[in-house]
Amino acid sequence: MKLDAQQRRAVLGHPAGWIASGFGSGFSPFAPGTAGSAAALLPWLAMRELPIAGVVALIVTAFLIGIWASDVVIDRLRISDPGVIVWDEFVGQWIAWLPLLMWPAHWLWLLAGFLLFRAFDVIKPWPCSWADRSVKGGFGVMLDDAFAGMLAGLVLGVLLFLDRAGPGL
Repeated sequence: MKLDAQQRRAVLGHPAGWIASGFGSGFSPFAPGTAGSAAALLPWLAMRELPIAGVVALIVTAFLIGIWASDVVIDRLRISDPGVIVWDEFVGQWIAWLPLLMWPAHWLWLLAGFLLFRAFDVIKPWPCSWADRSVKGGFGVMLDDAFAGMLAGLVLGVLLFLDRAGPGL
């Protein structure tokens, strides 16, 4: 759903709107969720230099901030899960890339994590589908993507492990 000028102002008129929209990436006219996932790469490049505990703490903090920011945007737009909210994609994408901190790998693995997360976010297998249907508000917006990130991270971790046991990429 494309937002009109008044709705755009409602989103960007509050700091929460800037966060929830992924600093504007959620306003992409084509596939805002994919644009948000791609934009998540920029902070990830800095985050990956931190110890794993620091990255996890940042992700948990970003998740909690995302609940608040999503609730503000939902309230301002009166739409239950507006497409402009892509902070959930940022957090889900970062969760998906967590195995890359344990096994430094070729950049193609970063792309694999991106594609896995997008697939799980779009297809919404359980528990993503359950969270998407059953949990409302900002928590629900954030939770289904966190689950998609966990599933993508699990698959990516298994693939990385198997790659280490066999021929490298």
